[in-house]
Amino acid sequence: MTTTAAANDPDKKGDALKAQRFQMLEDIAKELSGEVVFPTYFDAVLRLRKLLNDPEQSIANIARAVSVEPLISAKLLHLANSVVFNPEGRQLVDLKSAITRLGLNAVRTTALSIVMTQLMRAKGMAEFADVTRSLWEHSLKSAAGAKVIAQKLTRINPEEAMLAGLIHDLGAFYMLYRATQYEELRHRPDTIKYLIIQWHESVGVSLLNALGLPEEIVEATVDHDHLRPTPTTIRTLPDIVYVSNMLCGGHFEWLLQDQPDISAELTTLEESFGHLRPEIDALTAEMHRNFS
Repeated sequence: MTTTAAANDPDKKGDALKAQRFQMLEDIAKELSGEVVFPTYFDAVLRLRKLLNDPEQSIANIARAVSVEPLISAKLLHLANSVVFNPEGRQLVDLKSAITRLGLNAVRTTALSIVMTQLMRAKGMAEFADVTRSLWEHSLKSAAGAKVIAQKLTRINPEEAMLAGLIHDLGAFYMLYRATQYEELRHRPDTIKYLIIQWHESVGVSLLNALGLPEEIVEATVDHDHLRPTPTTIRTLPDIVYVSNMLCGGHFEWLLQDQPDISAELTTLEESFGHLRPEIDALTAEMHRNFS
């Protein structure tokens, strides 16, 4: 076992660190074939647990609260599209419709089960608290951005766009959680950032497929952090997720650090869509109030 001193040595290189990087990626590939539950943002999970335990809460209040928790949103959508709740095969692509289909009891029971599992697994996430909070804030703002963009610039379902924006970085949350399982990685935020930069998009796609999300939502998250020409017209869900993610970058510019010409491309994007920021900020603030 690695000593505490060695684990905290920022200059430590070598076989142990490399081995655990590869081991983590290998373990992720194996785990995605089974049941996947992991913590996203600890404080959000605590607040959601309190709300779900309140028998007086309406389905509307629960829906608003659940809509800011990426993993639980994804799981509930998958459950609503399962054979048990969807024998006619009419697939849903937005959380509001999914919660209506499931009903209050099923939503509360399922969400509470996921919340409790998250709480049990969240202990090791303390070392990444700042990163997970920032990532959660970015996901929330991206969800708001996607909804506003869909409403203002397209005929695409705003609720579907909002869900896609909320879960687009779920792979990064999952990789942070997996990193807590490895001594050599747990104390090295820069190493984890490197792994996330390299792998979070592909891991995210595999994760969303493992969670059973509709194909169109999964495809909308592909290469969302890879710079591309700014679309002159927003036509597709992938366009919405890309523009919203870039517009609402928050603390995650480091995800783009290896890409050339980032400043010029983001300037073009800002010129085209920056006028939507006030509405995005207002919706983000509303989402926070709904969950406070």
